[in-house]
Amino acid sequence: MKWRDEAIVLGSRRFGEGGLILDVLTKTKGRRSGLVYGGASRKRRAQYEPGNTLAVSWTGRLEEHLGRFDVAEPMAERASRLLDMPDTLAAISSIVTLLRSAVDEGDAAGSALYGATEVVLNALEQRDLWPALYARWELGLLAALGFGLDLSECAISGENDGLTHVSPKTGRAVRGSEAEDYVDRLLVLPPFLVDSGAPIRPGEVLIGLKLTGYFIEQRLYAAINKTTPEARALLIRRLEKLEAA
Repeated sequence: MKWRDEAIVLGSRRFGEGGLILDVLTKTKGRRSGLVYGGASRKRRAQYEPGNTLAVSWTGRLEEHLGRFDVAEPMAERASRLLDMPDTLAAISSIVTLLRSAVDEGDAAGSALYGATEVVLNALEQRDLWPALYARWELGLLAALGFGLDLSECAISGENDGLTHVSPKTGRAVRGSEAEDYVDRLLVLPPFLVDSGAPIRPGEVLIGLKLTGYFIEQRLYAAINKTTPEARALLIRRLEKLEAA
């Protein structure tokens, strides 16, 4: 069988003398792997850097088999443009590592994340934009994999404005004014995660990532008996340095 698709490179590993087994997130087929003959050559290997987008054609006997990728010219070679931007490289590393470790091969949830992942990757040269997009992407990751937060209304009053916190137990939004007795046990919800038009104040992206990180660790990775990848922690440390600069 055969199919064609767009694909974001998540990683690769050597196979034989000159081949690669390429791991990608596709637009319609979820996360997939395939053999690329000659992919490890000096001439070709740059296009298989994580974060690049390729046009691929897959051929195999059955969908569950490894199969082979024929790769057209890259649609977006991001890694080579960002070599002198370690913060954005850390963002790419966090994105692809989370996808590789949390999304199963062939899982349709991967395709639900494709568009949002492209948006973040395409914004990585805009320092004032991508950290907030990345935090929203982590919310989408949780939702796509069945661990989404309910930020639509206050869990206590049912009102949908003035949401300031999230319950770590239920994942539901809360107005801090409605939960004064235990507000110190709630996770802070920065406005930009609820309203894309809200201004982003200093420190709020890190607050948002503390929120998403809690549920990524305590729900997503706990459910699959894994720990949150170190690549995400490295990104957080880099963002903390940027905030402190």
